[in-house]
Amino acid sequence: MESTAGHVAQELLRQHEGISEPTTFRLLGLDWDLLPGVYAPHLTRSAALYAEWIPYPTGGSLCEIGSGTGYLAVTAAQRGCRYVHATDITSAATENIALNAQRHSVDDRVSVFKGDLFAPLPEGERYDVIFWNSNFVETLDSASGPNTAGTDDLRLAFFDAEYHAHSTFLRDAASRLAPGGRLLLGFTSLGNSAKLTALARDHGWRPKLLRGVSYDTTFGERIHYQLIELLPLAPRHN
Repeated sequence: MESTAGHVAQELLRQHEGISEPTTFRLLGLDWDLLPGVYAPHLTRSAALYAEWIPYPTGGSLCEIGSGTGYLAVTAAQRGCRYVHATDITSAATENIALNAQRHSVDDRVSVFKGDLFAPLPEGERYDVIFWNSNFVETLDSASGPNTAGTDDLRLAFFDAEYHAHSTFLRDAASRLAPGGRLLLGFTSLGNSAKLTALARDHGWRPKLLRGVSYDTTFGERIHYQLIELLPLAPRHN
């Protein structure tokens, strides 16, 4: 039987299939560009929530992993970040981020990098805040989840095979945080919170819920959206 998380993700993927041409959407009182093949943040409640919940480091730096359309990276620049680095693994998304940075006249403060998680970022660069709205739907292998033509890139926004991406994120994040920096994760009740906690501990972190709210979806499911801060584990005393 299909899991609740898998059901919701597949329904969202079906909605994305209808986006076959460049278009715009309205979010946070602004218009944004949306390219086909890029996760559409206006289709769920989480986008506006995270944009309001993130503690933007005024005058500091923010890195957004998996930025998609770039709405949050742009918002960070608008809210006073000195510079923002936005990454995404797909070409369509990195193009989309650049379009929205230009649309909202923050392309002098938002830099875009194509690649997986932290890999494409400048060597040695550290950030005051790192945020990732993660692909929280766990699958057993890379072939799990829907295989509808044209949705391969979008599947990466929803599905994480055996939480390999989460493990890599937790493993590499410490080397990318500035002293006193904050590591933040967008997550939901559809994710495997027990596995996330175990992976976090394996890599020296403990999850702390900062904000959360529940909403009913149009798919008949109730989802608890969460902003989680990952705090360093206290040093062990031998």
